[in-house]
Amino acid sequence: MTMTTSTDKTADLLQPVLADLAEVVASVTDEQLHDPTPCTEFDVEQLRDHVIGWLTNFADGFADPHGKAPHSDIEGYRAPTDAAAQVRSAADRLDRAIRDGAGVRPLRLGESEMPGDMALGMILWEYQVHGWDLARATDQPWSPPAEAAEASLAFAPAMLTDDYQGEGKSFAHRVAVPHDAPPLDRLLGLSGRDPSWSAPDHRSPTVP
Repeated sequence: MTMTTSTDKTADLLQPVLADLAEVVASVTDEQLHDPTPCTEFDVEQLRDHVIGWLTNFADGFADPHGKAPHSDIEGYRAPTDAAAQVRSAADRLDRAIRDGAGVRPLRLGESEMPGDMALGMILWEYQVHGWDLARATDQPWSPPAEAAEASLAFAPAMLTDDYQGEGKSFAHRVAVPHDAPPLDRLLGLSGRDPSWSAPDHRSPTVP
């Protein structure tokens, strides 16, 4: 099999996003694990486990000859001690599978499946947003390529139906950002994130 132009391009854009994610994960401290994140259902530890668990599952699914992920969900997954190494390993496995043509076949999660190119588009989108969640919650830089955010801005609106966005749903209500804001800020707003979010200051007050 050979890659289509769309899967080739998405794989190229995904590489630096996941490389940056490994750096962010590597710098999370034990003291930050229970801090809040912009993804309000998760603290830092839960979000870290979520992104690494799903990345591992996606990589295994694309690497499987039949496109079947080993798990339909990742409940109970806990990141290994060397979480950054796990991100890099899964990213490499995913990239090799896509370069070998896995993106042209469906990805199967349990009884569900989706076209490979659509799954890759969702992964690129999700890992830019969740990477920002984790970086912002732990006071780290996060700057994926603008072209990656632009690609996800073109992809995401079709997925954000009323069934998926709103109170109590997978994505919070859209947050208004200026139309000329950077692509990542516009993607965050589209995905229900406030680009100005900052973690609460846990520093002890100064005693006079």
